[in-house]
Order: sequence, then C-alpha cells, then structure tokens
Amino acid sequence: MAVTTVPTAGIDPWSIPPLFAQLVDDTSLLRARVDVVAVETAVARYLGARAGLYGGLVGQLVCPVSRLSALVKELARSAPARPVDLSLVVDTGLGAVPKALSMVLSRPSLLAPRTVETAAPPDVDGVWLDRVAEFVPEDVVAVVEPRRPTAEDPDGTDAWLDAVRRVADQGCTPKLRCGGPRPSDAPTSEDVERFVRVVVETGRAFTTFGLSQVVRTDDAGARHHGVVNLLVAVARALGDGDVTDALRSTDGAALAAEADGLSERMVAGVRGLLSRCGTDAEPVPGTALAGLGLLPR
Repeated sequence: MAVTTVPTAGIDPWSIPPLFAQLVDDTSLLRARVDVVAVETAVARYLGARAGLYGGLVGQLVCPVSRLSALVKELARSAPARPVDLSLVVDTGLGAVPKALSMVLSRPSLLAPRTVETAAPPDVDGVWLDRVAEFVPEDVVAVVEPRRPTAEDPDGTDAWLDAVRRVADQGCTPKLRCGGPRPSDAPTSEDVERFVRVVVETGRAFTTFGLSQVVRTDDAGARHHGVVNLLVAVARALGDGDVTDALRSTDGAALAAEADGLSERMVAGVRGLLSRCGTDAEPVPGTALAGLGLLPR
C-alpha cells in the first residue's frame, strides 16, 4: 500500500518557489551506527514528505550501497506512487557500484538513479576521477567529496580546495560536508566561503551534507550552518558580495528577506550552483521555511 499524505486544504502542495524546488535530500540512512535509522522509518518519512504539503521541496533519498537491498525490499512493500529519486553513496568500495546500479536499474518502478556519491582521497587526481566516471552511467551525476582537514591547517585546507577544483574541472560534482556527529565535521565560515568561491569560479554545481538548520545557530561553540545562509552566500558570491557575513548571520528575518528578493535570473544562478542540500531534519524543513515567509503556509 502506497504511503500518502493529504495536504492542508486550500494550499497547492507543489507551489514551491524555484529557489527551493527539490532542494532538500533526506540523508537519514547515512546516520552513524549509534544513531541508526531503520529503513522502514526513513522510507515512510520520505514518501510521506514527498506526498505532503511541501512535497515540492523534497529532493533525493540518499542511501549507502550497504543498505540498498533493505531499501529495495521496503520500497517493494510500500509500493510508491512513482519511483524514488535515489542518491547512491559508495561505502563498500567502487567495485560494488556496478552491481548496486544493476539492482536499481532493474526496478524502475521503485527507484530512479540520479547520483552516485563517493569520498575522495586528499590527493585525488584525474586518474582516480576517471575511474569513478567508468562506474557511473552518463545520465547519472558523479558526486565526489574531497576530504577536508579536521583541524586548522592552512596547507591542508589549500590542498582540499585544490582537490575541489580538480573534481569540478573533471566534470564531477563536488560535495561540501557542513556538519556531522563531530564538531570538526562543520567547517568554519571562512572555509565554506573559500569552497563557494572555488565552485563559482569553475561554474560547476555542488551539493552538501550535514545541514540540520534552516538558519545558522551557534550552540556552546558548535557551528550549525543554515540552508538559507548557504543560498544567500552563493548569491552574494555571484554578485561579489560579503559571503562570510551571510554564512555567519543568525538573523533569519534578514536572510529570508534577502533570499526572497533575489531576481529570477539570480535564483537560476544560485540553484545552478547549489543543486541539493543534504539534511537530516525531521520533518522536511518546510514548516521552518514557511515561518520565515519563504514558502506558502
């Protein structure tokens, strides 16, 4: 039986502004073992959100290769009304990708493969990236996350940004880790700015992982980067504005006003660069965005 949610009367469930359309990916299946989410829970939440009031905000369901079989089994039981857009994360080696993709492609009523994501070594080069491309079909996006140094290390940060540029120049999509279980998983605002400026220079789209807030918060020294902050930061980078200020801001009203005031052309430019935001918020942050006046209520 398919999971459905009845939208609130009087509001079009698909009336999501272009700045936020299919922006938010569900990454709950990537949680660490100490905080693991059951596949059936993730599937029910994803399908419910996709069919709900803010369904147009929902992007891809992110699943590691190691949990793909369980996901396929649960989707077969749930019988979704249309295929689930899938981001497949390599966690068992690149050699496992062909078999995983074969499983996905053999079930077109359940899954539509959109991206294949993998981490990259710090010294990632063209040979390694060519090998990734060999495993990823042409109609599927290859996403690569160069590892960022976990400590303040100018040389390591420069090497990381060089790797980001190589990934983009090779035709792959760079991925920015914005948070995680460890405080060091959240980069500084300065590092995020430098990453954003690199991708703006290359003109290549990027994705994120670890965003758990709509607007930035700072709790006991821990950084929690915000979805709206990042959208505004990309817009400012395109307009040669103050990117770090946008990333550091905790003023939701001011950020929302700036995001809401972007021209149609600027919105297209921002989303041409920031293609997706991987979040683990529950529920999908439509209510929070609506509270800022950025989505219908």
